[in-house]
Amino acid sequence: MTLKSYILLCSLALSLACSAREPAQSIPAGLKAQSYPAHVELTWDNQPGFIYEIYRSNNNGKSFTRQGETCTGYFLDFFGKPVTKDRPCLYRLIPKGLSVNNSQAKAHEIQVILHPATDEALLDMTQRYTTRYFYEFAQPQTGMARERSNDPHGDIVTTGGTGFGIMALIAGAERNYVTRPETDRQLEKMISFLEKAERFHGAWAHWYDAGTGKPFSFSQYDDGGDLVETAFLMQGLLTARAWLGNGSTGEQKLAGRITHLWETVEWNWYTNGKDTLYWHWSKNYGWKMDHPITGFDETLITYVLAASSPTYPIEQSVYDKCYTNSGYYLNGKSYYGIKLDLGMAYGGPLFFTHYSFLGLNPNGLTDKYTNYFERNRAQVLIHQAYAIDNPGKQVGYGADCWGFTSSDDPLTGYSSHHPGTNDENGTIAPTAALSSIVYTPEGSMKALRHFYLDMGNRLFGKYGFYDAFNQGMAEGQQVVHSYLAIDEGPIAVMIENYRSGLLWRLFMSNQEIHQGLRKLGFSIQQ
Repeated sequence: MTLKSYILLCSLALSLACSAREPAQSIPAGLKAQSYPAHVELTWDNQPGFIYEIYRSNNNGKSFTRQGETCTGYFLDFFGKPVTKDRPCLYRLIPKGLSVNNSQAKAHEIQVILHPATDEALLDMTQRYTTRYFYEFAQPQTGMARERSNDPHGDIVTTGGTGFGIMALIAGAERNYVTRPETDRQLEKMISFLEKAERFHGAWAHWYDAGTGKPFSFSQYDDGGDLVETAFLMQGLLTARAWLGNGSTGEQKLAGRITHLWETVEWNWYTNGKDTLYWHWSKNYGWKMDHPITGFDETLITYVLAASSPTYPIEQSVYDKCYTNSGYYLNGKSYYGIKLDLGMAYGGPLFFTHYSFLGLNPNGLTDKYTNYFERNRAQVLIHQAYAIDNPGKQVGYGADCWGFTSSDDPLTGYSSHHPGTNDENGTIAPTAALSSIVYTPEGSMKALRHFYLDMGNRLFGKYGFYDAFNQGMAEGQQVVHSYLAIDEGPIAVMIENYRSGLLWRLFMSNQEIHQGLRKLGFSIQQ
């Protein structure tokens, strides 16, 4: 071979090598994998928004199966039936256009250990994911809970939902979902915002624009004080005060600021000089809403706090002549053989059993009308029995698929759902069954297993279970992919109360609450 021929041959070989060169690629930074009972969560830093394909191997890398693709830096891989014992699993996160069998693909690999799906693991997972809504998705400048994940109105924060979120965060800090210093910083943001926000005789509005700090009208005439949302908020704040009170010097100062907020709510002013407690007041429209707070429904906590106030308390007569004096307070009928002492037919939406009782412990709480734990449990059992009976022949209802409350709706938007009404149209909200776990642990766990193990790949996302679903709809319209603060909060709070009773203990440790309850005729045996 001549020198010239050799040079030509080398040149050709180099050219062929260059033409077969593997495509340029970037290894994703911060790749992490966390296993849960029936899925693995993959996260990585994907600031440029590259498209990655996710592959899984269940046989130690001998073969890989494509699970999907994303450009978000976040992927949930549901692997179907849970494992029965610990088992390793491999993932490869491959830039689109690169083969999973490429010689460099191993650089994109991560291992995770799958664990069996115990009830405790399911509860911890659900609480952990739901709590994220209140720190990862919180409004960053104010720390307040955003009203919903798909809000068309801008950066709107909610007072009542924030109260629920405060309690979820406290439980989350105790379980190390978020650190205590991080929780303290967020509480400080919230308190600072609430101190500066426009108030109406001490009450806060339902919604605020986070950018301006001004109230955002909930409806045409509802642009001022909302006493019920204020009560939901204060329930959370008083829980936080108890949690912070024995802490560091900084935490004790935060507790003192909460006390000031508590003592400046003019509960009795919202009677308008009558034996009636009103829901709304506006500086623009006065008492035009004309909405007395009557029961039995979610508003019991409003009366408890109003009677407990050390500075602006209501009289017992307001409770007796307004809350307990309504057409749907006393019941006494039985539904599916289950007696219901208080409330409308079938009990109404299940948030009636949640909102007031996130901090107010129904165990051992009685008055001349009922035992509140048993009353609430009866309503939940009626809902379960209704789903099993399924008189409307809705798709999917049953012992493991139940729960009716106010929620988003694939058909009508946000609306109320409960047995015995035309609004019950096949829509189920996971918050209804999951937040009822303190009353019906067995039935709620059945629902949790079904929602997650059977439907999780459609119904579960970054902040836990989506707000609602209707299996009678077309497949692509069955699930409303939204999250609402007032539906997320009760899930995390009631799971914690079921697991430890923490939030009940903290709220009930406020001695003013005991005084207010006795004033209204309640007995407490806890």
